[in-house]
Amino acid sequence: MLNIAVFGSGSGSNYQAIAEAIAAGTLDARIACVISDVEDAFILERARKLGHPAIYLDCAPFKTKLDGEAEQRAIHLIKEHGGDFIALAGFMRIVKPGLLNAFAGRIINIHPSLLPNFPGLDAGRQALEAGAKETGCTVHFVDAGVDTGPIIVQRTVPVLPDDTVETLMSRIHTQEHIAYPEALRKVAADPAC
Repeated sequence: MLNIAVFGSGSGSNYQAIAEAIAAGTLDARIACVISDVEDAFILERARKLGHPAIYLDCAPFKTKLDGEAEQRAIHLIKEHGGDFIALAGFMRIVKPGLLNAFAGRIINIHPSLLPNFPGLDAGRQALEAGAKETGCTVHFVDAGVDTGPIIVQRTVPVLPDDTVETLMSRIHTQEHIAYPEALRKVAADPAC
């Protein structure tokens, strides 16, 4: 069984999908804790409602990465809550070697594109600006690069002629909520998948 620490910076809809899969018995896992770098992120409210430890992690002085004292505190918090696996679910910071080494091969991320296409920020906008005919989402292992780790699951959506970033991202998010529990099931069954 995976004991998952979920990291997020926003609304937490992927965390919700993971929690629902666990509650439905379709994913053999436990949410150890939910950690956010945004004090009032809705993911923390979702966690409190579901009875999971909801923790705000101040990452100052860094704005785009989890490093230094905050990284060490994150490692401590995960272990304190019995976590042995990390699911990055809309966590808008780059993880650094301390966390990568502490949880080697046990950190996954979801990204709103069909990697290796459109890594980094604003993947939906990137897809539209590139004139892509399809995009989607990718769940992948995290390595030292940005959105470069081995792919576990991908789900595809078409890019429609009248799409806006918002309409495209809405369809991608729907697929993310299927892909993340699917990827976690694969990892639980075969950690080297």
